[in-house]
Amino acid sequence: MPEMETLYYSMRRPPSLYLDPFETQQHILQDHVQFWWFREPRKSLICYCASVALIMGLGLGGVGLLSTTNSLSVEWRLGVGTTLCLLALALLLKQLLSSAIQDMNCVHSRRQIEQLRSGGRADPPLIFAVGLSVILCGTVLLCVATAGSRSHDSREMLVSGAALMAAGGGMGLAVVGYSVMTYLKRRREQRMRRRLRISRARRLGSQAVRVFSVSPRQMSQIRRDTSTSRTSLI
Repeated sequence: MPEMETLYYSMRRPPSLYLDPFETQQHILQDHVQFWWFREPRKSLICYCASVALIMGLGLGGVGLLSTTNSLSVEWRLGVGTTLCLLALALLLKQLLSSAIQDMNCVHSRRQIEQLRSGGRADPPLIFAVGLSVILCGTVLLCVATAGSRSHDSREMLVSGAALMAAGGGMGLAVVGYSVMTYLKRRREQRMRRRLRISRARRLGSQAVRVFSVSPRQMSQIRRDTSTSRTSLI
């Protein structure tokens, strides 16, 4: 019967044809490791631009403090300027390390690539740690300025400490907002994939029901053919 043949071939159809498009994409990416470095380009571009801006800002701030060091304010300018330059160097080393590993193609683990690539899981904690360090520097400057006795130097320390605390707080809030947006986007994608799976399962179930449906006319025709074949055999 044509209906039974259709049912047989639908049951023997390989399950790979019913895979989720997202899962199929993941399998394709697993075969090509170099594609993992360029996954989610918008997120990578945002994190890369943020890292470059922070490197430039921290480097210029540190160099500016070091270049204006004099005999009256050598201690705090030297310490804060060196700290800012070291923080900028840490961000720069992370970007250079990611680029070098990507160019050498020496990492083939999906988990490690997700951490090392630009916009990966290592960028938000690193930027957040840099922001906390900047806030700490600003707090120390404010505490020293309020406890100091020199009015001119204390005023500069207050301004520098307030600026550092504002910059560090902005970095921390930006990282928190970015993490929340990323989490909400991931949850939305999971819900969409779940809905696609449910709709695909319902569609396959409705197709299976249509395969098994037999009209009364077809049943009478089958019985008539069966009785005719028995009569001819007798």
